[in-house]
Amino acid sequence: MEPFVFLDAVALPVARPNCDTDQILPARYLQKPRSDNFGDYLFRDLRYGADGSENSTFLLNSPAYRPAKIVVAKENFACGSSREHAVWALYDYGVRAVIAPSVGDIFASNASKNGLLIVLLPADVIDEMIAKIEASPGLHVIVDLDAQTVSTPDGGSHGFNIDSYQKRCLKEGLDELGYTLTQLDRIEAFERGYAY
Repeated sequence: MEPFVFLDAVALPVARPNCDTDQILPARYLQKPRSDNFGDYLFRDLRYGADGSENSTFLLNSPAYRPAKIVVAKENFACGSSREHAVWALYDYGVRAVIAPSVGDIFASNASKNGLLIVLLPADVIDEMIAKIEASPGLHVIVDLDAQTVSTPDGGSHGFNIDSYQKRCLKEGLDELGYTLTQLDRIEAFERGYAY
């Protein structure tokens, strides 16, 4: 995983609630190997027609939103089934942060294990951010993990909470195994002192 400390990037607005994991990554792609670029399948049925042509009305196909690395979404983003693949699709596309009032519980767990930052902010703040992004396609949002803030170019800034373990793993680019390996000295000391 790539370390995450600071991100100044285009934000994609998802202006409807309950965007589920099947919309983020359709179930037919669940059998693909992890080595595939799941970013190719992100919002597949919304981005493309049955014939494979781009849906010009879907925001991610707009030149202003194509480089998005932040999703700003309405409540209950990524609800539904527990597929880790939805996180892989966002991450492989280049998304590094999802900002919403709430997200699916299992999605949040999967995100923290795969280098995707989840920022929870009040619904009224999200509504205001989405309105700004829609009014100025290509608008940048700034996420500062050290300061634990989300900012917009007009000077609006909002603090967020994050678990210290998740924050460390994101900053150092560690998954669970990587974190465990940082504790190797302590593990070996325990094993040396353990009576068999």
